[in-house]
Amino acid sequence: MSGPVAGFGSMDAGSAPALDADAAPRSGAEEWGIRAPRVVARIWIGAAFAVVIAAVSAVAAWPIYRSGGFALLVVVATLVGAGIAAAAWWRRWRGWAVAGALAGAVLLLGVPLAVPSRLGSPSDLLRGLGELASGVVLGWKDLVTVELPVGTYRNLLVPALLVFLVGTCVVLLLAWREDRAAYAAVPVALGMVTFGLFFGRAIVSAPLRIGPVVLYAPVETAVGAAGLVSCLLWLAWRTHDQRIRSLRRAAASSGVRISRRPTGADRRRTALGAGMVATALVIAVAVVPFAARGAERVVLRSAVGPDIDVSAEVSPLSQYRGLFADDRADEVLFTVAVAAADSPGGALPERIRIATLDAYDGDVFRPGGEGAVDAGRFVRVPSTLDAGEGEPVEAHVEIDAWDGIWMPTAGRLSAVEFGGDRSASLADRFYYSSAASAGVQTAGGGLEAGDDYVVRGIEPAAGDLSGLEAPGSPGGVSAPDSLRAWMDEHSSGSGGAALAGLVTLLRERGYLSHGLSDEDGEPAWAAALPDYAFQPSASGHSLARIDDMFANLLDRETDPRAAASGNYVAAVGDDEQFAVAVALMARELGFPSRVVLGARLSSADPGVATCEDGACRSQDLSVWTEVQSAGGQWVAIDVTPQYAESPSLDVTEQRDPENVTEVRPDAVEEVVPPDPAQEDSAEDRAPEDSSGLDLAWLWPALRIGGIALLVLALALGPFLIVIGAKAARRRSRRRTGTPGFQIAGGWDEYVDAAIDAGRSAPRTLTRTELAAAFATPAGVRLARDADRAVFSHADLSADEALRYWEAVDAERRGLRRERGFWRGALATVSLRSLFRPMAPEPGGRTRFAERGRRRAEPVRPTP
Repeated sequence: MSGPVAGFGSMDAGSAPALDADAAPRSGAEEWGIRAPRVVARIWIGAAFAVVIAAVSAVAAWPIYRSGGFALLVVVATLVGAGIAAAAWWRRWRGWAVAGALAGAVLLLGVPLAVPSRLGSPSDLLRGLGELASGVVLGWKDLVTVELPVGTYRNLLVPALLVFLVGTCVVLLLAWREDRAAYAAVPVALGMVTFGLFFGRAIVSAPLRIGPVVLYAPVETAVGAAGLVSCLLWLAWRTHDQRIRSLRRAAASSGVRISRRPTGADRRRTALGAGMVATALVIAVAVVPFAARGAERVVLRSAVGPDIDVSAEVSPLSQYRGLFADDRADEVLFTVAVAAADSPGGALPERIRIATLDAYDGDVFRPGGEGAVDAGRFVRVPSTLDAGEGEPVEAHVEIDAWDGIWMPTAGRLSAVEFGGDRSASLADRFYYSSAASAGVQTAGGGLEAGDDYVVRGIEPAAGDLSGLEAPGSPGGVSAPDSLRAWMDEHSSGSGGAALAGLVTLLRERGYLSHGLSDEDGEPAWAAALPDYAFQPSASGHSLARIDDMFANLLDRETDPRAAASGNYVAAVGDDEQFAVAVALMARELGFPSRVVLGARLSSADPGVATCEDGACRSQDLSVWTEVQSAGGQWVAIDVTPQYAESPSLDVTEQRDPENVTEVRPDAVEEVVPPDPAQEDSAEDRAPEDSSGLDLAWLWPALRIGGIALLVLALALGPFLIVIGAKAARRRSRRRTGTPGFQIAGGWDEYVDAAIDAGRSAPRTLTRTELAAAFATPAGVRLARDADRAVFSHADLSADEALRYWEAVDAERRGLRRERGFWRGALATVSLRSLFRPMAPEPGGRTRFAERGRRRAEPVRPTP
């Protein structure tokens, strides 16, 4: 903006604001007395329009934030923006002054309003200023990658600060203008309203039923209608006001009195406009939402997608057996303690959840892959979540030897607060799935020793398994025939009661074992079990492994010695196999099921492992199964087998079978051995070759480098564009046309360099006069050579043009260096020479051109 921001060009110093510069000449007091009512009306109506737009925009953006901090930001930013607009209107500030005032307001208000978490020590304030600066550029992208509502999470209030501060100021400055530029206030106002709609939820508000009438998407419809009506009413008043002023100017110049009574045409025009507005509102409120009620709402977050895919990660259930190796069994993975005394409160949870696995492909249980039970997505979350109803729990978790992306949490998470040196990075890279009640941490590849955080959540009331009703079969991989046969043999009743009986029987006839061999002595995990007799068991939880387990059970149950001894224990394994077996049995009975890896802090069942004094070691981790009732509640089922009664795998001696002797054929066919049962455990799998090149650092480095380059491009881009434009212009002048044209272009380059250096170059001066005014060492010689090249008909050689350009380059360098380095840098990026051809010549005389248009032409040729 080169002129006053509110059309003050006609105001004299010390006079009252006079906006209608084209009115009939009058004295200042008389003119202001006639126009003051219209000016005051324009000020107040424009202010009312801006306030209504700010209120509608706040309602539209409320679902994004839903916090008191956002409400405070809207009020303060709107008032400050209005104050800056009023000062700019009254003091006739230019555009750069308004931009500077807005930038200063953002700098002063940014941390208290938009980054309130950084209010504190000076170091926190400095970090807050850094987050404020990054929020101006990157906050818009981050806003669509965080689950709603975001509250006051990190710097996500920065976009709202810019919308309400800058938007209010610009709307007022435009609405108070009297020229046609005032109509630009409408698109700015609609842009403020659409901020909340475009960055908001991907689902619309619930339908509103008023008697027999159903209004679909009532909130979004009301916001759109209010914004549209506000803009139409202001435009109608603005058009009416401009028409009245035009009629008054015509009356003042002609002396004819104009009646103030509305005519029939006025009434018809008003009725037609009102009818069009009413028709548009009816269509917007009733027809459009009804027609689009079944369509999916598409917003910015629909295309970006704030979620990450964790289904490709290595399943933690496949690594479960490796936790019981002798060198890891006694490692403390993490410690859970009571939160600080000044925390809101809450009891310690009974269970700590690490990973929820709901997809099974017959080989491995993993999270969220194809065939998952629920549609849980891992998304970035704000500072608080709605965890529903239940018992509040709270715990302080400190990471020791646990690593990887899976993050220990408690209950249905409501809030998490990270501490330590990596707190900002951990908060930025935390993803959570409300459906799975599990979280992942991707900062630096996952959790590290020394990370700590406080989790607050809600523990729903424990359900009774035996009283659950099955909602229906979720489908998925079919269970092995041996499992179905065992269920048919022992199942009684239906629903939860049948499942509870089967789980109890399976645990009684199973035997706990975490290893395949004890050749190196008693395993470390076995030393903690009293009177334990080691039994080997293979790892893995594929269908083949589950089939072998139930085949052993069926074989044992048909053994007469088992009936005589009463010992039917035959299924040897640990939580890995038994949790998968129970999940498959639950699906056979019509229950959606999933497997959970975690730890117990306390338990009424003495047969399961618990963390002593909150210190969770590797051998304290457990796996359990969760099933979903018809009401949507997930109920945990402990599946750890017993270890008090060891299995007796001897079979009854039987008579050797009599086989008829057969003659071996001449040709012997090769017999291919059957595929072994899959072993998925990280312990039993051959170690991968780790000698390859580790490129884990590459992506973080590329990401940081890309962000840095983006910031540099945004900061230096305009300057590079100016430098590039000047370089292209100089290249064109140097190489285009004959040597005479090139010398003339060299003179133009010399003049542009002088203009960028701060010298004035009136077009009425000749080249020699300009060179004398510039007072450079070779300026006069350059002017004389340029005149000879332009006005003489002598043939010039390319060497002469080259020598001329060498002299021009020397003069350009001298002009840049004569006022110091910084002034030379400013001259390099100056826009004066680029805009010089478009500027009117102040000293030219005016003459009429074709079709009656007037144009300004210089008296003398352009140098």
